[in-house]
Amino acid sequence: MSPAKRSQLEIGARSLAVTNLDKVLWPNDAITKGDLIAYYRAVAPWLLPHVQNRPLTLERYPDGIAEPGFWEKHVPRGLPPWVPTVATASSERHDQIEFIVCNEEATLAYVANLAAVVLHVWYARTPTLDVPDFVLIDLDPGGGCTLATLARVALAARDELVAVGIEPLVKTTGGSGLHVVVPLAPRYDWEHAKGFAELIARRIHDVAPEFTTLERAIARRPAGTVYLDFVQVGKGKTYVAPFSVRARDGAPVSMPIAWSEVEAMRRKRAKTTAPEMTRWNVRNVPKLLAAHGDVWAGRWTPYRLEPILAAARERWV
Repeated sequence: MSPAKRSQLEIGARSLAVTNLDKVLWPNDAITKGDLIAYYRAVAPWLLPHVQNRPLTLERYPDGIAEPGFWEKHVPRGLPPWVPTVATASSERHDQIEFIVCNEEATLAYVANLAAVVLHVWYARTPTLDVPDFVLIDLDPGGGCTLATLARVALAARDELVAVGIEPLVKTTGGSGLHVVVPLAPRYDWEHAKGFAELIARRIHDVAPEFTTLERAIARRPAGTVYLDFVQVGKGKTYVAPFSVRARDGAPVSMPIAWSEVEAMRRKRAKTTAPEMTRWNVRNVPKLLAAHGDVWAGRWTPYRLEPILAAARERWV
């Protein structure tokens, strides 16, 4: 490899070789691998608290997002010795998977150099991988769903959760939908966590049946509705980490937002949701964070299920 295509990064005590920084990963936006590495380094102070000690799955696009990418769970060959890992039994095979754990800026730069565009993490942290510390409802808009409808469903979810004593968090998926997130006290198993997520989803459907669906099969979902996906809560399941980039035109970012942003979405007349989500992207998110910080900061309040379920029995009957 020519010297022009290889350089060395010094990040704290780490030394990391990076390559092909001028490789274009977003051809319609002229965004390169060097830009991706720079982005993840810039947002590291805000991103790392969300992924720390969580098994990491990479969604890699070595030939750019216009070409097929692939998911990588197992640690890649040539992993630097300073990158921590965690091994856990595979739910699909009779062996173990050894995952990367991303706890520092240098690891973010390392995975970005692999053209790992999207970062997916578990709902639990090491060493207690059988104890999730949050649940979420993925609000997935279907064909014909307007931005206002998506926002209306998210706000209905917020209001129902507030009524039983929860101040939920919300972020964009970086795609077309929203994630409504409820932090949990780390004392419940996966069965209880998933059951709670299902309870929330069914309550949202009860209060907004004309705008929502619980139908798993895409072909059978009513047009213009939001699918309430709670099924992705479970051991080994992942979600797109806050501030992760997505493999879509415009290089959108999965962005934690204030509920006031969702209220503003409800007033807009956009016929689709995806264009709104590109408002937060690799070019502007570092500046937004430097100016305003992470809107979730100080709001990650772990909830115990017992009082919440008691309130739900009264409110949601």
